[in-house]
Parts: sequence; C-alpha cells; structure tokens
Amino acid sequence: MAKQSHPTMSRALQRRENISGYLFLLPSLVFFIGFVVIPMLICIITSLTDANMHDQGMFGSFVGLSNFTKLMSDGTFLEALKNTFIIVIVSVPTVCAFSLWVSSAIYKLSGPVLSAFRCIFYLPVVTGSVAVTVVWKWMYDNYTGIFNHVLKGVGLIDQNINWLGDSKYALWCIILILFTTSVGQPIVLYVSALGNVDQTLIEAAEVDGANSFQVFWQVKWAQMMPTTLYILVITTINSFQCFALIQLLTKGGAGTNTVMYHIYWTAFKLTEQAGHFGYANAMGVVLAIFIGLLSALQFKLAKEK
Repeated sequence: MAKQSHPTMSRALQRRENISGYLFLLPSLVFFIGFVVIPMLICIITSLTDANMHDQGMFGSFVGLSNFTKLMSDGTFLEALKNTFIIVIVSVPTVCAFSLWVSSAIYKLSGPVLSAFRCIFYLPVVTGSVAVTVVWKWMYDNYTGIFNHVLKGVGLIDQNINWLGDSKYALWCIILILFTTSVGQPIVLYVSALGNVDQTLIEAAEVDGANSFQVFWQVKWAQMMPTTLYILVITTINSFQCFALIQLLTKGGAGTNTVMYHIYWTAFKLTEQAGHFGYANAMGVVLAIFIGLLSALQFKLAKEK
C-alpha cells in the first residue's frame, strides 16, 4: 500500500505553528540562557581559576583542580558542609512526614475549613523571609523573647538561654524556622494528591480486607509517589541553599555556617580588597554536585518504589 503524503498546506500550517510556539517561548528561553545557563558556565570556568575582583578581574589564571583539592583540607568549608548536611538530613524527612500527616488529617474536610487550613500553613511561604525572620529573632531574643519568657514561667529554665549565640542551640533554631517555612507547599500538594487518589482502588482494597494502614501504604502512597518525589527534590534543594536565615540571624556564627553562606563570605566578605571568586565558585560546583547526586538517588528510589 502506497504511503500517503500529507498535503502541502498541512506542512506549512504545522511549520507556522511551530514558529509561533518558539516565538512565544523565546522571552523565557532568553531569560533562562542569560540568567541560568551562562552564569552556570561562568561558575564552572572560574572554579578552575584564581579569579578575584581586585587583581585578576572576572577570569584569573588557570589553576586546574587546585581550588577543589584545597577544599578537602579547608576546615571551615568542611564544617559548613557538615552543618549543611545536618540541616538537609533533619529538615527533609521531617518536612515530608509532617506535611503528609497534616494533609491526611485535613484533606476530607469541607471546602471552607480546608481552605482555611491551606491558608494558615501556606502563609509563611508567601510572607517575606525578612519579616518572618524578624519575628523569629524577637522570639529567640535573650531578654525579651517569648521562648525564654514561657520556659521561665513554667519553671523549665532558671536563666535566659542565648538561643542564637550558643552553638548547642543555634543550628537547631535555624532548622526549626526552616521547617515552619517549608511545610506550606508540601501540604497543599499532598492535599491535592490525596484528593486525586482513585477511590475505586481504595474500595477494592477494603473489600479484600485491607486495613487503613495497608490501604494507605499500598494504594494511596503508591499513587502519590510523583508528588512525594517532587516534594523531596525541592525540599532538598531549599535545605542545601539555606542562606537568608543565616545571614539575618547569626551571620554564620555559633556553629551555623553553611556552604551557601560560606560561598557568600568567601566571594564578598573574606577580604576588604578582593573577593575570591574562583575558590567560592569551586564551593558552588561541589554543592551542585551533592544536590545532583542526592536528587538522582531520590529519583532512583522513587522508581524502585
């Protein structure tokens, strides 16, 4: 049977539609290339140089992998990396577990009540980070903070605690703030995912004698895996990139230095005359590699599930 050819007008129409689509995409594509792709390439290139603002300009002399080998013996960077991993390891599972628990409790509520809960949990996400941090800073204040006032009032402590100045508490205080500002979006996503679970599968499992836990684990959880994967990835990235809280509350002191803050400090604050951009960008490349590897691991585990 002879192969039928498409009419010339159809090919021309398809070509015009393709051109129109690319033209609509062009502004976003230019923005993405100019502000994402090109800076990424510059970061990788300068990580192999000794570039700094004072002596070499944007591109310094090629030094190969010396910046990366230096990182392996940099005690400050290794401590910042350890703190960053503590934040990720603690915040990512707790955010996901808490969001799933809250979503499971509220997704069957009536429309207005569910909307109110969504608004309450999502409010810290849309509120400016500076405003949220100012409130938390007041709550952690040594003398007028509500935490010290309440704990002393109930007799749990005898003297005020320097929450943000004591290395025993400061990093955990940062994690608590990050947790409260990170659960809003996962809760909204999980509520939508739970609402889209196929009810016929749930009914079939119940008819077969499955209890509530088995229904959740074998039916609901399996259908929510794409949403869970997305939440894991974005929460991991946000935790790795924790910077604003550190800058506004502790400036890296009291054992709260993270890789993102150390990059900023090395590039712009380490010396008064020169920013060590090459060395700072090497830290950025290492951080990107860790994020990529952990995200790939999450994708692999999710596919196996």
